[in-house]
Amino acid sequence: MKRMSAFHFAAALVLFGAVSAGAVDTVNTQGPAVRVDKLADGLEHPWAVEVLPDGAYLVTERPGRMRIVRDGKLSDPIGGVPKVSARGQGGLMDVALAPDFAKSRKLYFTAAIANGQGSGTEAFSATLSADETTLEAATPVFTMRRFTSGNIQYGSRIAIAPDGTLFISVGDRGDRDRSQDWQDDAGSIIHINSDGSIPADNPFRDGGKALPEIWSKGHRNPQGIAIDAKDGRLYTVEHGARGGDEINQPEAGKNYGWPIITYGRDYSGAEIGEGTAKEGLEQPLHYWDPSIAPGALAVYRGAMFPEWDGNFLVAALKFQLLSRMQRDESGAFIAEERLFEGEYGRIRDIVVAPDGALLMVTDEENGSLLRVSRAEANNG
Repeated sequence: MKRMSAFHFAAALVLFGAVSAGAVDTVNTQGPAVRVDKLADGLEHPWAVEVLPDGAYLVTERPGRMRIVRDGKLSDPIGGVPKVSARGQGGLMDVALAPDFAKSRKLYFTAAIANGQGSGTEAFSATLSADETTLEAATPVFTMRRFTSGNIQYGSRIAIAPDGTLFISVGDRGDRDRSQDWQDDAGSIIHINSDGSIPADNPFRDGGKALPEIWSKGHRNPQGIAIDAKDGRLYTVEHGARGGDEINQPEAGKNYGWPIITYGRDYSGAEIGEGTAKEGLEQPLHYWDPSIAPGALAVYRGAMFPEWDGNFLVAALKFQLLSRMQRDESGAFIAEERLFEGEYGRIRDIVVAPDGALLMVTDEENGSLLRVSRAEANNG
């Protein structure tokens, strides 16, 4: 993969006035004007959102709660969520609906879980009860094999492949050398079947060179993961250190370099590793320097914004923005537009709704659920 230089231009957008629940803004972009609706606030560090079949929204909160937003109302917490380790960056994190959720009511979620050795990333399957009050049969489908002290860099997003298998991102847990230990789940993209078993196409299925669940290694803290609906390709976005945030295309058995190669530096300013390239290690598709502290990733394939078809949408925490990364016909990144910078808070998740609108949650003590739609569309 060829390296792209970091972009240095952006289009900052001006919003008007503070937002309260139910408020609406109209925002100009380089393309169509967009409408931003605040669907809910009062969420404590929301981490992820999914759209339920009837158009309601399922939201996770990092302290360990799931809630439903329907008709502008926030439900009581859903019961049956396992106890999470809500310390530092840990807690209840991603949620993803099974492809047959409308029939099975099955979903998957990730969390930081503690035991006697410390804490680590765990993924669960569960069934949402018919009355939406309880998670039933919450069962681990993946548990990283080594729990440690510290409360940073858990990952952890879920992407569901067309065949129903799960890709799960796991951070290095603040110990960079773990990303190069192929007998350690830290710093990896994990690939499992929906029941936790190992898919037949995993590169280390026999458990020889690496743990059988590992798909790729050399990742630092990938908090965004997405599959392009057009071609089925897997992409991640991950935090660098001081600079060096990356977009990668993880392929089976490959090593993405952290901490041997990186475009970032240590927070002290010291160099990390051996430089920016080394034979046998993959280059990012794109990197940011300075860092934008990326959250989630979506590849836009919706109907509402045809101008954005194939664009990457990256939620960002540090500059409180949504980065719209434009690509040419070859898939190379050619431009970036920065939306909502500093106006709504730390954007943690970005999801494309079935109608093509965007959904975002803001990782704040008083966090919000936002909907971004075409300004001239009939939004009710």
